[in-house]
Amino acid sequence: MKRDRNNAGRFNGVQQVLLRHWLEAVPHDRLAHLIKDASRGLARALQVRLAEHAVSFGNWTILRILWERDGRTQRELSIEAGVMEPTTFAALKALEKRGYITRKRRPGDRKQVFIYLTPEGARLRQKLEPLAQEANEIAIRGVPENDVAVTRQTLLAMIRNLAADEAEALAADRRVPSTRELSDMMKRSRKPVARTASRRRAKPPMVSPRA
Repeated sequence: MKRDRNNAGRFNGVQQVLLRHWLEAVPHDRLAHLIKDASRGLARALQVRLAEHAVSFGNWTILRILWERDGRTQRELSIEAGVMEPTTFAALKALEKRGYITRKRRPGDRKQVFIYLTPEGARLRQKLEPLAQEANEIAIRGVPENDVAVTRQTLLAMIRNLAADEAEALAADRRVPSTRELSDMMKRSRKPVARTASRRRAKPPMVSPRA
């Protein structure tokens, strides 16, 4: 921790704010905040490296899924990537334009469109996956191997617990509202602003002076 404080001069403004938050201001803040900031740092480290190959982080997310198994629908990709379908559509459009993916229909299923990697898209894995591995290695630099293993186990346990909580919420018909639904809820919850305070008092009628 002392070393981190001594090296604070190497970081930019945003990084200094984050480090000061975790090292000095709120060192025991909630895990959710800690994981969020760690995730942002990993994403930025990878984005910088992907930019050298003109690949966005959103495109990387789709490619990573297709490298494991292609032939998926846009909806399936959206669910696995954890993003809305319009976001997936935009990423697929960019990938198709660059010749990394192609869309196909299967015999007997003319409704569904399936996404496949082109040979060029498949070869891209050899260039980009090492960049992600490098970002991960930087993130755990100086961390004992046993600590990394415990961190992985803890995060997996958290994922399982939160997945169970979400399943219970869905069973009870509780779900995350859409952006439009949330906007409507906010509008309904707003209290009408009192208009009397803003009204000006009516001025008495002007009386012409007698001659």
